[in-house]
Amino acid sequence: MMQQTNHEVHEFQAEVKQLLNIVIHSLYTDREIFLRELISNAADALEKLRYRKITDKELRGGDLPLEISIELDDKKHTLSIADTGIGMTRQELIENLGTIAHSGSKAFIQYLSEGDQRDVNLIGQFGVGFYAAFMVADRVTVETLSWQPDAVGCIWQSEGIGNYTIDTTEGLQRGTRITLHLKEDAQEFAVEATIKRIIKQYSGFVPFSISVNGEKVNTVQAIWTKNKNEVTEEEYTEFYKYIANAYDEPLMRLHFSVDAPLTINSLLFVPKDNFERFGFGRMEPGVNLYCRKVLIQPQAKDILPEWLRFIKGVVDSEELPLNISRETMQDSALMAKLRKVITGRFIKYLNDQAKKEPEKYKEFWQNFGMFIREGAATDYINRKELVNLLRFSSSKAEEGQLVSLKDYLQRMKENQKDIYFINGPTKEVIETSPYLEVFRHQDIEVLYTHEPVEDYILSQLGEYEGKKLSSIDSADLELPESEQQQGEALSKEQLDALAGWLKEVLGDKVTEVKESKRLLDSPAIVLNSDQMTSSMHRMMQVVNKDINTVGPKVLEINPYHAMIQRLSTLKQQDENFARMAAEQIFDNALISAGLIVDPRGIVQRMNIILERALR
Repeated sequence: MMQQTNHEVHEFQAEVKQLLNIVIHSLYTDREIFLRELISNAADALEKLRYRKITDKELRGGDLPLEISIELDDKKHTLSIADTGIGMTRQELIENLGTIAHSGSKAFIQYLSEGDQRDVNLIGQFGVGFYAAFMVADRVTVETLSWQPDAVGCIWQSEGIGNYTIDTTEGLQRGTRITLHLKEDAQEFAVEATIKRIIKQYSGFVPFSISVNGEKVNTVQAIWTKNKNEVTEEEYTEFYKYIANAYDEPLMRLHFSVDAPLTINSLLFVPKDNFERFGFGRMEPGVNLYCRKVLIQPQAKDILPEWLRFIKGVVDSEELPLNISRETMQDSALMAKLRKVITGRFIKYLNDQAKKEPEKYKEFWQNFGMFIREGAATDYINRKELVNLLRFSSSKAEEGQLVSLKDYLQRMKENQKDIYFINGPTKEVIETSPYLEVFRHQDIEVLYTHEPVEDYILSQLGEYEGKKLSSIDSADLELPESEQQQGEALSKEQLDALAGWLKEVLGDKVTEVKESKRLLDSPAIVLNSDQMTSSMHRMMQVVNKDINTVGPKVLEINPYHAMIQRLSTLKQQDENFARMAAEQIFDNALISAGLIVDPRGIVQRMNIILERALR
């Protein structure tokens, strides 16, 4: 039985009254944060005690284990949190809980009172997290005994309104116990399942044992703070499953620590599956931000760029300046620096993986390549590095093989100036395209892109390692020199006459009709006169829902092809039928480019052509 003596009543300092009002009514966005704050204070007390054990020989309760215990009573509606840490003397109770005796405190209170802003750098300067208890409690009792051998036990009590009492007592063990008498609308915080959930979410990696009604809750260690050599594969997998709420093993992981320009401990995972590509909706960011192993922001949006939202894991930095509620970041410039460091390290890691474990990187690309493409298209800061991570099929790649831009460079022909690419839905479709004819004939590799965003990336990049990136469906393409075709061709006069006539027939569908230097087997081809590739035009057609909008094209005709030669003759003999044939040749070229045309006109025209051919 504890005996209380020396009962004293104290008035809260005026600033504390103001602070209590702000904390209770407006500072924290979620009331359950109170438990994180109390656990963090308890962990700080234990950390200080651990330091005292090293520096002081005379220490009260030296054999006590360093731990935090929480006891709940859902009948009395109370929550108690106890630690075996450094404890407080009577004077420390008054200084820490009854006054704000720290430099700049009055300016801080005035700042909070006069405006709506809440981003103040206070963690580590104030013990104000304690006052969060009054968000859920109408009465708080603090029992504490300092580590100092000559200290006496004290009980501090308050309803958080105008005053508090302090009594001395006997029978306490070293440390502090805080008991919250919960408000009527906060009685869920005496429910064991609720408290365990909050601890797991916010304080699961506090470096001291936390028990709830005698059962240890924080069973997973903060392995991101350990050296990589000290962590087993099983521990990595267990941690990943815990942090990502997953059931399988991760595909990749990056565990690193840096001291400059910031002190960062980070453990990042790539899952095995990407559910976003299966239509399950856009992923939310999966990296949690910690400060000294205490959760600051779950699923932090600013810690990594949007395109890295598939990553799961943690980032912990002791240098983060936080506001009083530990809920929002104050220094956006520092966050930008943090994001730059982590993003750069992850990109470097992926490049290393691509070299060391190409099969694993291939699996990564197949599942998560969409995010790398998104990053290369939107992240101008990291685009040059991300481009090295892009992978393509190509005219020289075997089935299932992926090619990087560096791979392409290494096997370019000696005098080749450009890196060539072409877009199509599949490799099979591309390889039946007339655009490849001259490149296949000259044994020049062409990269195959399958997404419009890849064309956008390569077009925006312009060049790679001093070589121009060129889509082979561009009208101003500088073609490699080709041998003269064998056989009879239209004369220059015939070709000019036919080109002029086709321009008249096709009207504003074409900007120019000219001889083709790139066709060997096909009669005609359409090219883009602007900077957009055919894939971009196809995407615009889908967006605009207008199958007739393909934009004006350059039409190239092959003077060696029998169909073109016969058309030249037909326009003199039967111009009406020749016009129909010219329209069909143009639409065939559009279809070869993968562009959508009105099928009704094509079918009607084809029926007339077939009827005449079958006479």
